[in-house]
Amino acid sequence: MANIRVKDWTKNKLRGIRAAESHSSYDSVVKTLLKDRKIAKYADDASDTVTGESVQSQDADIDKPFDDLTVLAELTGNHDDVLFLWCPNCGNELVHLTVERPLGCSVFEMECQRCLTHLDSWAIVAIELQYPIEQKMIEGQLQADLKACVIDYWDRTLQAAANDTLDTEAPADRLVWQFDQYHKQFSWDWPTDVPTVSFVPGVTYRNTVTDERIEVVEAVTENRNAMDAYTVRRYAADGDVVSDQLDSSAIVDRIVNRELVVAEQTVGTTKPTT
Repeated sequence: MANIRVKDWTKNKLRGIRAAESHSSYDSVVKTLLKDRKIAKYADDASDTVTGESVQSQDADIDKPFDDLTVLAELTGNHDDVLFLWCPNCGNELVHLTVERPLGCSVFEMECQRCLTHLDSWAIVAIELQYPIEQKMIEGQLQADLKACVIDYWDRTLQAAANDTLDTEAPADRLVWQFDQYHKQFSWDWPTDVPTVSFVPGVTYRNTVTDERIEVVEAVTENRNAMDAYTVRRYAADGDVVSDQLDSSAIVDRIVNRELVVAEQTVGTTKPTT
């Protein structure tokens, strides 16, 4: 086996990368760095060939908060034919992909090697070369951007389901169940200005149609592939409190119709029980 001598500074840098990115060996670290260099050179060469006008993404007509961050399920084209797939839960890079246009991705699943979350195309974020990954990591903003990208996609997807304009064969109740599962696995506090995609014990929601507040108490079913029914406390606008039970279809309807927003949530309520 050939040996390569490196200075202590270089060795320390390689050791840091190996630990931070969970590489199994220094060989893996070097291969990744060489691959990154190749991709960066590809990006420079591609940008040099663009003259007279800027390259427009095939997803430019999608109204989303980030031009170069897209949930994989709605990605149909990209700028440079190179994608970085990231886990929004822990901020880990999953894989580099070289893709063709137009991009079709009906089924894509993989497990994040850092947080061990099983992800599909509804929860994997594709980052294009124009997104300043290193700068965002230094600023501590990458994780927040990944989260915001996914939350925006889930919200827009359910809005489309409510308007019967959803461009997917998945039924609305399946989408709600999957988004609910991801939200609970990711342990995210849901923003109060975005209608919820989930129904979490310990959280109080406000129905924006009736102004009623609904406190989720506990699940009363254990469905494996569908939303559960829950016992709740309903707080009417006049102050009356009523214990009740909401079945899964009623919960799905309220979530799909974007009626429920978070009114109160306790830190840690979205963490799955063990």
